[in-house]
Amino acid sequence: MVDVAAASPLTDVAPGMTEVELVIGGMTCAACAVRVQTKLNKLDGVTATVNLSTERAHVTAPAQVSRQELVKVVEAAGYSAELARPEAADTSFAADSATVKRLRRRLILALVFFVPLTDLSIVLSIFPWSRFPGWQWVLVALAAPVATWAAWPFHQAALRQARHLSFSMDTLVSMGIVAACGWSIYAMFFLDRSRAGASGLHALLHNSGGGIYLEVAASVTTFLLAGRLYEARARRSAGEAMRDLAAAGAKDVCVLGDDHAEQRIPAGQLQAGQRFVVRPGERIAADGEVLSGQSAVDRSMMTGESVPVDAAAGDSVTGGTIVLTGRLVVRAVKVGRDTQLAHLVALVEQAQAGKAGIQRLADRICAVFVPCVLACAVATLAGWLLAGSTAEHAFSAALAVLIIACPCALGLATPAALVVASGRGAQLGVFIKGYQALESSRAIDTVVLDKTGTVTTGQMTVTGVMTAGTSRGDLLRHAGAVEHASEHAVAAAVAALAAAETGPPGSAEGFAALPGLGARGVVDGREVVVGRERLFAERGTGVPAELAGWCRAQERAGATTVLVSWDDVIRGALAVTDTVKPSAVAAVAELRGLGLRPVLLTGDNPATADAVAAAARITEVISEALPVAKAQVIRDLEAAGRSVAMVGDGVNDGPALAAAQLGLALGSGTDVAICAADMILLRDDLQVVPDAIKLARATFRTIRRNLAWAFCYNVLAIPLAALGFLNPIVAAATMTLSSVFVVWNSLRLRRFSATPASSFRTAPPVADAASTICNRGNTRDESVRWPGGS
Repeated sequence: MVDVAAASPLTDVAPGMTEVELVIGGMTCAACAVRVQTKLNKLDGVTATVNLSTERAHVTAPAQVSRQELVKVVEAAGYSAELARPEAADTSFAADSATVKRLRRRLILALVFFVPLTDLSIVLSIFPWSRFPGWQWVLVALAAPVATWAAWPFHQAALRQARHLSFSMDTLVSMGIVAACGWSIYAMFFLDRSRAGASGLHALLHNSGGGIYLEVAASVTTFLLAGRLYEARARRSAGEAMRDLAAAGAKDVCVLGDDHAEQRIPAGQLQAGQRFVVRPGERIAADGEVLSGQSAVDRSMMTGESVPVDAAAGDSVTGGTIVLTGRLVVRAVKVGRDTQLAHLVALVEQAQAGKAGIQRLADRICAVFVPCVLACAVATLAGWLLAGSTAEHAFSAALAVLIIACPCALGLATPAALVVASGRGAQLGVFIKGYQALESSRAIDTVVLDKTGTVTTGQMTVTGVMTAGTSRGDLLRHAGAVEHASEHAVAAAVAALAAAETGPPGSAEGFAALPGLGARGVVDGREVVVGRERLFAERGTGVPAELAGWCRAQERAGATTVLVSWDDVIRGALAVTDTVKPSAVAAVAELRGLGLRPVLLTGDNPATADAVAAAARITEVISEALPVAKAQVIRDLEAAGRSVAMVGDGVNDGPALAAAQLGLALGSGTDVAICAADMILLRDDLQVVPDAIKLARATFRTIRRNLAWAFCYNVLAIPLAALGFLNPIVAAATMTLSSVFVVWNSLRLRRFSATPASSFRTAPPVADAASTICNRGNTRDESVRWPGGS
């Protein structure tokens, strides 16, 4: 048992209450999670939520309930438990990787022996005359590795549950494998050889108990191992992404001493109050305040803002963001776990832990199903013996009950549909991470869309050009020559358009960046200045009224404007913005067609949010929402009675993706977004969002049909087997047919089709939406400046 005294102290959440997070080991199905949760909740004042997929238990308990007591309760239920520690992410990832390797090795071995075992068993059972000397030993040799080593995870879980007088689906799997193998060996070596393996009309009419069912044991083992491997790989991927996120901050930092000497140290050793230097291209190591220097800072990782923000002395900066241009000296204010990036990781983990732990509908009732099947098998055996039947006949009927109820179809119901849906989804650019996405897809009524990188392209583009006393070509040629030497995102957009329309940019002599204002250089012997209006006001250069009015209109539409001058005369202006994806309008219309309400959520300012919403035909907008606020927006919408899906791509979207009932992350997004989401969207167009929802709903419907068939099959077949109408051979055959039906029904998902790309309607440029916004008034359902916005 873990030394809980060494763990970190509990966090106070309310007077007299504490909360703790436990890492639970040994859970294999939802019944296990329910059992642990029930045991913990039986303690006075304790409220526990157990998540099977993350193997975590979040517990709120009175202060008098010790951590040791919580751990002992879990261990008494038959599972391992320890307190979550700061290094648990690396430990959990290593454990998940080891589990994946073990399951892969067991599945490979099971497949290697399962195929020849099945073929040989069928031939020898149908054609008894084809049996050769020692055929029994060949079958045993093929079945033994599968029924023992490959199936050991099921046997181990069943034994652990038995020691604590409880049951799970593993109990039924293990007993079915053992019974099928045990009776097959008995039939092959000890029964009348003329009846061992009997089949056909004789077996059907006389309920012969001499059947060989080794391939049944092998098939159950192989199929369920495949399902376990799928789950373990998904869990490992999530753990890897979270580990990468935790390491997304700066690895080292250049600390500035009192004597102004610079010393590079690991970022973890940085203390609050210390000064450190950040150069262009480096990440800021901690939340702090700029003491000196000027630079454009890329904050898109934390806020989702597409345009870099200028930082100068007195401004606050956030750890994990990137300095683009100048050198900054920063005083550390919050370091380590106190930074916004660390809080972001904690928010994602907390939101994930709060999700529903139901992974399979079949597992919901296994706590009742398994003991009922076992009781039925025992009652069948006892009933036939008391009725005067032979032991062979009684055991045959009892074995038929176990085999007919062996959860092959139940085990296949979800994995088979997921395998087919995953393959079809991959072709359509949709990756389903787990069962939660399928269950959530049917209930959602609201889709919240992040702006930058989701509804928009995430790249700055020149969307408007206005000239004053010169030609468009000359304006772009002069501006492009200067901006080509700059690293700013706006400059890159200007240089790209100039290169496309006027050819390779010329060189600007004497180039100088003006942090926070613009840049200047000499082109063809003329001093060219490109920058914000403030720069020209400081230089005393007047802006023509017509040009100033055009700039105001573009800025109201959410664009960034820059003026261009040479010979101290302003020659024109450029509008730069993040453009809406061409598929946005069609995707929004498709979402409405599915009965869903689209909402635009962004950390950007209201003007930009309005422009993007108008271009994408979205009427409900929430702006200036930072990462913590985004997650709160999702919770508020759900508290208002809505079922919410969140679509995003950035680190700042992680908490909201995890908090939503259904999280959809773009595959081009960050690791934290992909980790927090339930579905990954790989296509570059927004139409993949409604396609993903439709595919998830279709897959969930298929799983429900599979489960309905599997349960109905058991309900009808078990009584027939108990009454002696089905011998084990027929039981095995009907179980196989049940599995075939489940596979066939799942394969129908291959015919799922996405909306043709030709149906996309191109969204208008954001800049063109300015007149729409000005003329329509406020036609949105809601416009919010969220607290804590930039």
